[in-house]
Amino acid sequence: MKDILVDNREFSKKFKEILELRSEPVAVRLVKEGEGFPSGYPIPDRPITHCQTLMRARYGEKFMMPAEMHVCPTGAAFIGIRPMPENVASGEFHFTMGVMDSVDAVKRTIGEGTVVPYKTVGTVVCPLKDANFEPDVVVFVDIPERIYWFAPLYTAHTGGRVVYRTSAFQAACLDVTSIPASTGTPNLSVGCLGSRNNTDLKTDELLIGIPGALIPDMVRTLERYAEDALPYVNRKG
Repeated sequence: MKDILVDNREFSKKFKEILELRSEPVAVRLVKEGEGFPSGYPIPDRPITHCQTLMRARYGEKFMMPAEMHVCPTGAAFIGIRPMPENVASGEFHFTMGVMDSVDAVKRTIGEGTVVPYKTVGTVVCPLKDANFEPDVVVFVDIPERIYWFAPLYTAHTGGRVVYRTSAFQAACLDVTSIPASTGTPNLSVGCLGSRNNTDLKTDELLIGIPGALIPDMVRTLERYAEDALPYVNRKG
């Protein structure tokens, strides 16, 4: 019988060692309506944001996050927990942050976001090595050189180019959780106002979300890279 925890520990080890990651890959489970929460994960003592769970999990923390523990209404909306707040959908809320020229520009940005196509009752977020479940998404946070490798890992068999979608808002909840979970394709984010204000995301770091179903094949390709592509590349810095 397949042991998911053993597999996830091995996947995490390979990513960390071969790519020389600075922190842990993070497993994210979107718990759908009617499903139970995986056991063994603590509920935080106060509501926090989805981006905070991601950033803290990469340093070892584990979180079971029922709907009521998601304090950010926009993040909760994009991952399917509750409806989008009216002042967010209209653009009025994020317009006050001063990065766009009009409410309509913000409204378009929010409106083009991807909401997961099912009802979610919460999340479980933890280091991949500690995940006793099959993750919907695995999130990596690191410097650009490390994040670069996920483009060749994704295209190694088929070729082609990777198209990423990002904006000034919703890096963790939308860019690297909802989009990869909904589309089955990786997505990169340059961070957002919220994640850079509310977490320890560093100025030189990017984020990428990889659909969990792609992880085993990426690891097999990465093992080959360790023998050929990686030794011939300048990875200093």
